[in-house]
Amino acid sequence: MSQVLHTPPQAPVPADDDLAALAARHGLSVSGARPALPEYVRLLWARRHFITAFATAKLTAQYSQAKLGQVWQVMTPLLNAAVYYFIFGVLLGTKHGVPDYIPFLVTGVFIWTFTQSSIMAGTRAISGNLGLVRALHFPRAALPLSFCLQQLQQLLFSMGALVVILLCFGVPVGVSWLLAVPALFLQFMFNAGVSMVMARMGARTPDIAQLMPFVLRTWMYVSGVMWSIDKLAQKDSLPHAVTVALTANPAAVYIDLMRFALIDSFHASQLPAHVWALAAGWALVAGVGGFIYFWKAEETYGRG
Repeated sequence: MSQVLHTPPQAPVPADDDLAALAARHGLSVSGARPALPEYVRLLWARRHFITAFATAKLTAQYSQAKLGQVWQVMTPLLNAAVYYFIFGVLLGTKHGVPDYIPFLVTGVFIWTFTQSSIMAGTRAISGNLGLVRALHFPRAALPLSFCLQQLQQLLFSMGALVVILLCFGVPVGVSWLLAVPALFLQFMFNAGVSMVMARMGARTPDIAQLMPFVLRTWMYVSGVMWSIDKLAQKDSLPHAVTVALTANPAAVYIDLMRFALIDSFHASQLPAHVWALAAGWALVAGVGGFIYFWKAEETYGRG
């Protein structure tokens, strides 16, 4: 006698649209989903105290194992300036025809170091802090921003030494020194934007962090840190496109703005045309563009 086996009827598998509607009805959301851009900005602002505290803590711990401690915040760029003075100023003769060459050089080294350190720290902001990224839920842009803020704090700490050097070499205090404030603000926006671009790229390809020192060193050599772009641009041997690229280089723009603000022998005629528009344009393009570029990959950080 044959027996017929009856399997219990299976419930129909709900479609994706039905699941989405069910989740929405019960107030559920995708874990780690990227918030809308205005909401992301609001969440980032709510973490502003974390960003400043994290930046200060990293700055304090940076030289905690060294006997001289925080003195290295000033000594490192000063030693770099001394090396560049010997190689470029003395051996290669780039100091000839540049008034107040030591203040000129030290200002360039300090301002360039701000950009260089911000970008290098931003490159490792996600890949070097995966434990924090995977353990806590917060807007990931807080990490590259906090590293840029750390470098700004370090620059402000070092500015005391820069002021002493300027005064020792006869550079008087002037009203133009106030221009350093908007110049540093625009440079911070630019640095933060580029750092967020590099943070996203570094999160996907950590090997970029090994390549960046070579890229940044090349960028430094064409940014007029150790030599005057204005004098080089006056030579007829250079193609016009090269001259425009050198003078519009964002690192050179911020360096020359700070030299104009702090050194009275650095005149407005040595600045590129529409220099403040250039500085603001680079800050907006890099700052806003870098922020959006980083935000678009928000849900991917720490995965895999």
